[in-house]
Amino acid sequence: MAASVREKQTVALKRMLNFNAPPLKNTAAEPVWKVLIYDRFGQDIISPLLSVKELRDMGITLHLLLHSDRDPIPDVPAIYFIMPTEENIDRICQDLRNQLYESYFLNFISAISRSKLEDIASAALAANAVSQVTKVYDQYLNFITLEDDMFVLCHQNKELISYHAINRADIQDTDMEAIMDTIVDSLFCFFVTLGAVPIIRCPRGNAAEMVAVKLDKKLRENLRDARNSLFTGDNMATGQFSFQRPLFVLADRNVDMATPLHHTWTYQALIHDVLDFQLNRVAMEEGAGAEPSPAGARPKKKNRKTYDLTAADRFWQKHKGSPFPEVAESVQEELDTYRAQEDEVKRLKSIMGLEGEDEGAISMLSDNTAKLTSAVSSLPELLEKKRLIDLHTNVATAVLDHIKSRKLDVYFEYEEKLMSKSTLDKSLLDIISDPDAGTPEDKMRLFLIYYIAALQAPSESDLEQYKTALLDAGCDLSPLNYIKQWKTNHSAADFFHFNGRVTGQFHRCTITLLFLLFQNLPVTRILDNLMEMKSNPETDDYRYFDPKMLRGSERYDGFAIVFVVGGGNYIEYQNLVDYAKVKQGKKVVYGCSELFNAAQFIKQLSQLGQK
Repeated sequence: MAASVREKQTVALKRMLNFNAPPLKNTAAEPVWKVLIYDRFGQDIISPLLSVKELRDMGITLHLLLHSDRDPIPDVPAIYFIMPTEENIDRICQDLRNQLYESYFLNFISAISRSKLEDIASAALAANAVSQVTKVYDQYLNFITLEDDMFVLCHQNKELISYHAINRADIQDTDMEAIMDTIVDSLFCFFVTLGAVPIIRCPRGNAAEMVAVKLDKKLRENLRDARNSLFTGDNMATGQFSFQRPLFVLADRNVDMATPLHHTWTYQALIHDVLDFQLNRVAMEEGAGAEPSPAGARPKKKNRKTYDLTAADRFWQKHKGSPFPEVAESVQEELDTYRAQEDEVKRLKSIMGLEGEDEGAISMLSDNTAKLTSAVSSLPELLEKKRLIDLHTNVATAVLDHIKSRKLDVYFEYEEKLMSKSTLDKSLLDIISDPDAGTPEDKMRLFLIYYIAALQAPSESDLEQYKTALLDAGCDLSPLNYIKQWKTNHSAADFFHFNGRVTGQFHRCTITLLFLLFQNLPVTRILDNLMEMKSNPETDDYRYFDPKMLRGSERYDGFAIVFVVGGGNYIEYQNLVDYAKVKQGKKVVYGCSELFNAAQFIKQLSQLGQK
């Protein structure tokens, strides 16, 4: 299997941190000590991939933000990893004038223009520092990898390419061009890092098509210039994609507006929905449910704890896509196993503490020495296991608190029925009017899904009744204004062909637990049609671009990348992961212009609805 996107981007970063030379393996030599200077974009790219310890192992003693106050360290080389913006170039020129470092290795996240390069050259000349600017590189790493099979374009300034930015009613053509260029620049970087030229498919008449046209043009221009092409020679993993090129499916967020609003039931998607989860790091307030302070005492300050959910965490890798009840059970099982191991170490310790010369003790001692040695050697592993169990216990407990207090299981089940056109066991008005069921935002999400999924919009009188109930529940109706307008341009029948249904229920921890039959969401269904070359009205008129101009000569039946213009979510990602598991031998990568949860998406809809 080809190396994952995450591995390829990590290798590229490690190479950069080693002065753009391949890191030497198994070398006992001390690394060259250096400082890393990055901007917020560079920080976001590095943080999900390399820990502080890994940076230190590569000789990075200090990592600092470009625009922070930095003291001179005259005898140390500095590696810069930044976007080629006007502001950043000015700051580099200032660093050269102030002679902050011994030498400068300038790495630009995205390609730098000739005029900006000339600005740096002029500043280096003026500061008499030309010999200190050792290397200047375009790294083509302008995207963020969150999983082996998932990437987003940006985290900083994501509002510039958000759903709201693309779908504003008052958007100028020049603004739209700028947004599309930003998206295409990142996608181009993604394919350079991947070392593959894709075959592009996209729908007609929306932002996804604009991206496809521009990306095709950019790839063609690069391939045409054989001497400077980024897709030849060392940049390509030889033979890896010689027969098989990735299928790149561009989808528009407007193809499925219900999924981003959906209350979910899998671990990773739930964490993203109800907690503060960004770039694989979850931030929580500890002791939120602690006992109240005594009367008159100062309220206890809540600690804000952050946890990294990484590729090295085996529990996370195994269970991030599992239904939440399974996760709760698995955390308990892990805890029981850990306690048994801990008790064994304690037992051996007490035996080793035996005193006296009696023969029984001595024979027991010799039997147990080997056991204790192995137990002691496994202590670091045991401590790491304990840390991960504590982490997931805390995170799962916080998620469970949200599920119980907001009745998220009720919402999840009801929305599943709405989206799959099953019979409903209670009226929508009852849930909206129930003061104990969820927040105003939960109610709004539910109603929007009902409105989007309805084959016929509710009558004016019914709609007024719903609006009154939503207002009484404290909801802001702006998102509904936008969805009403959106629905006049899109038909619900286009989206809800699938017939998922809820299959089973049982009780545990006072919440109803639901397990789903596998169902393809619209984005997955589009991929399936194109990958399996099925004829379907939904995808029959999709456009076809081959930047290598070899139409029909190469198959793309093994590897696909699905990219959603206008934002994506973990529900779609998990659905594609499940799809790839069912389709043996298929590899699917999910990408999106930004990653938002339902609250962030509702906020964008609300801004659109106020215009």
